Amino acid sequence: MNKTFYFPLVSIITVNYNTDKVTAELLRSLSKITYRNIEIIVVDNASAVDASYLATEFPDIKFIQNKVNQGFAGGNNRGIEVAKGEIIFLLNNDTEVAAGFIEPVVDLFFTSDKIGIISPKIRYFHSPDIIQYAGGDAINPFTARGKFIGSGEKDNGQFNMPIETHLAHGAAMAIHRRVLDKIGLLPEMYFLYYEELDFTEHAQRAGFKVWYQPRSLVLHKESMSVGKMSAIKVYYQNRNRLLFIRRNVFGVKGLISKIFFTLISEPVAILKFLAKGNLAMAGQICKGLAWNMNYKPIKN
Repeated sequence: MNKTFYFPLVSIITVNYNTDKVTAELLRSLSKITYRNIEIIVVDNASAVDASYLATEFPDIKFIQNKVNQGFAGGNNRGIEVAKGEIIFLLNNDTEVAAGFIEPVVDLFFTSDKIGIISPKIRYFHSPDIIQYAGGDAINPFTARGKFIGSGEKDNGQFNMPIETHLAHGAAMAIHRRVLDKIGLLPEMYFLYYEELDFTEHAQRAGFKVWYQPRSLVLHKESMSVGKMSAIKVYYQNRNRLLFIRRNVFGVKGLISKIFFTLISEPVAILKFLAKGNLAMAGQICKGLAWNMNYKPIKN
């Protein structure tokens, strides 16, 4: 097949949880895109407010209603299970997109069968000249924190070349079907935070490459469903940092990493909250550590 004239089906999946108006804004943004061979799948994660009206307001979407909140991975996985596309494009519902954001991603996938995951350039919706993501460095095995390239910088075109990178960004992540066929779905034990980073690590261990495509642009409103700082955010971020280490850092390095994280990184975080008199947040970190003591991963 002459790929020059091939426009593969792209399945765009977004998960809604108690933010139906934000989801509607994304859907209106998607109605203006220039790539036409798409399907849009909205998965509602048992929101308190009935969001099924979205299927009426946007009749071309596929609407899936989960009976319980299955988290970021579970919600996206329910969409992936019914998706028909060769390319699966996961989009946070608190994003809006440039009209031509799909074509550069499709073009980049065509350059190599080894490319398995692509994230676009992401800028902040409310500060649209400021970069959030222009690629990502590997997770630090001791702090379990990653670094997004260009984060916080004004976009002066300094990150306008596509590059191979280490971390994709879960707010906007295109996955080729061949990756899912080989390694399976997103890991649902995370529930919220780090699942896309874990998935990226597993994809790379399976031989696939992750790329950043700056010709594709997404604007991110960020953290509208759980807030800037909340108990659920502190719990899952800290719980899942250790879970990520357990699943992705191995051997002697993995042992040192687990010891460092549990005996230094997390106690320091707890002390910082205690110093501010925030016993509740310190307790969430302790709760996340306790969860890891009782949970036996480690298979995907």
